[in-house]
Amino acid sequence: MATAKTGSGSVLEEAARELEAAAHDARVAFDCLAFGELDRAHTSALTARVAADAAVTALQAALLAASTAGWVNSDAGQRSW
Repeated sequence: MATAKTGSGSVLEEAARELEAAAHDARVAFDCLAFGELDRAHTSALTARVAADAAVTALQAALLAASTAGWVNSDAGQRSW
């Protein structure tokens, strides 16, 4: 696991918001399936996927910013530069 120690806080906050949105949309999709609302379940599943993809993009940006700044710590025992 890598930890960014740069000024990427807003990017990480955005990733967290997107993950929360993805989790919410996935729960809605699950509930819609239980009620037999297949069209709404499909829509919610798609929006969950889009939110999860946005979170991944934000995390990749934070990791890239951290690695170019030389501030990535890894659980594998690497030290920050």
